[in-house]
Amino acid sequence: MGLPKWGGLWHHPDFMRLWTSETIGALGRQITGLAMPTVAILLLSAGPFEMGVLNGLQLLAFPVLGLFVGVWADRWRRRPIMVAANVGRMLAVGSIPLAFLFGVLRMYQLYIVAAVTGAFTVFFDIAYQSYLPTLIDRSDLIEGNSKLEASQSAAQVAGQPFAGFLIQLAGAAQSIVIDAAAFLTSAILIFSIRKHESRIDSKKERHFLNELKEGAAVVFRNPILRNIAACTATMNLGSSIFFVVFLLFAYDTLRLSPGIVGLVLGIGSAGYVLGAICSARVGKILGLGPTLAVSAILSGIGLVAIPLAQRGPPAPILTILWFVSSVGIPIYNINQVSLRQAITSDDLQGRMNATMRTLVWGTVPVGSFAGGILGSVFGVLSTLYIGAVVSILGAVFVLSGPVRSLREIPKMETQTEALAWFCRYCGRRIDSSSKYCCYCGRRLE
Repeated sequence: MGLPKWGGLWHHPDFMRLWTSETIGALGRQITGLAMPTVAILLLSAGPFEMGVLNGLQLLAFPVLGLFVGVWADRWRRRPIMVAANVGRMLAVGSIPLAFLFGVLRMYQLYIVAAVTGAFTVFFDIAYQSYLPTLIDRSDLIEGNSKLEASQSAAQVAGQPFAGFLIQLAGAAQSIVIDAAAFLTSAILIFSIRKHESRIDSKKERHFLNELKEGAAVVFRNPILRNIAACTATMNLGSSIFFVVFLLFAYDTLRLSPGIVGLVLGIGSAGYVLGAICSARVGKILGLGPTLAVSAILSGIGLVAIPLAQRGPPAPILTILWFVSSVGIPIYNINQVSLRQAITSDDLQGRMNATMRTLVWGTVPVGSFAGGILGSVFGVLSTLYIGAVVSILGAVFVLSGPVRSLREIPKMETQTEALAWFCRYCGRRIDSSSKYCCYCGRRLE
C-alpha cells in the first residue's frame, strides 16, 4: 500500500534528516520561548518596557544583518552555516541555566542572549529557507514546507504545555537546558545529510555591494514579492506589539500560572496543526491570493478578541481564541513561502530570502520597542488591541495588489520556468515563450 500523496517525501532520507532536525529544534525553542520571558517577569521583575527591549533584541539582527547574510548564503554552502548557527545558539541559551546555578543571572544577560541567538538565527533561517529548494525538487516544495510547518505547529501544541509543566517542575531558568540539548541534536542531524551541495564557483568575479543590490532588486521589482513582504511585515509589526504584553496580561491580569499558560497555548496551538494540514487544500479551493488574504485576516481576528478572556473563565476563552488565531498562520506561511521559492532561481535564493526576512522581521524589533512604550503609557489592554488591529491591516497589501488574482502556485521543474512565470515589472502571469509582457509591454529579461 502506497503512502498518501502528502507523504511522498517520506522516501527522501536527507529531507527526513532535515525535517527531524527542525522538529527537535522547534520543540526546544518552545521551551525557551516561554521560559525566558517567564524568567524576566517572575524572577527579575521585568515590566512592559523591559519586555519590549527583550523581545526586540531577539530579532534586531534581521534588519541589521539580514541583507549581508543573504549575500554570504549565496556565496557559501548553506548546510555548514546551519550547523554552525545551531552550535552558537546552543552555547548562548546554555549560559542562562549556568548563570542561574551560580546566582549571577541578571536582566542584562537575557538581553545579551537574546541578541546573540537572534544573530545566529538570521544565519540559520536564511540558509535554511535557501537550502530547501536545492535539497528537494521544486515540485515538492509545497509538501516540504507543509511538513516543516506541521512540525512547527506540532511543537507548539506539545512544546508549550511541556514547557509550562517543566517550568512548574524544575524552574524557568533550569528548563532552558532542554533547548540547548535540542540545538546540539539538530546540528548533528543536519551535519549527517548526505546529499552533496553544489560547490560555489570561487573563480567567478564577485562584488559584494552589487550582489546585495541584485538580491534586493529581486523583491522590490517584483510586485508579488513586494506585496507579500509588505503584508507579512505589517502582520509581524502588529503581533510583536501584541506579544510584548501578552504574558503580562496572562500572568498579572488573568492571574494564570506558567503551567496553565503553557497548557492554554499548547491546546490552542492545535490550530497550527490544522492549518498546516489543510493549507494546500484551502489554497486549491479558494485560490492562492484569496487564501493569503483570508488567513491573514483570520489570525488577526483571533488576537483582537483575546482581551475578552477577562470577561469570563480565562483559560477556556484564551484557548479557543488562540486556536482561531493559530489556524491562519501556517496557511499563510506555507503558501507564501512556497510561492517565493518557486519563482526565484537557486543562485538568488539566499539574497531573496535575506531581503524578505530583513523586511518582514525588521518590523518586529520596532513593534517590540513600541509595544513596551505603549504598554507603559497606555496600559496592557490598549496595547493588545492596537497590536491586533495593526496585524489585520496587513491583508490590505494582498487585497490591493496582483497577489489577489493568483489562483495557484507554479509547478515549475526548472529555474528558467520559475523566472518566466511572472513579469518582474507588473507581476502578471505571462506566456514564458513571449519576449514582451502582454500586460505592461516591457521586454522580459
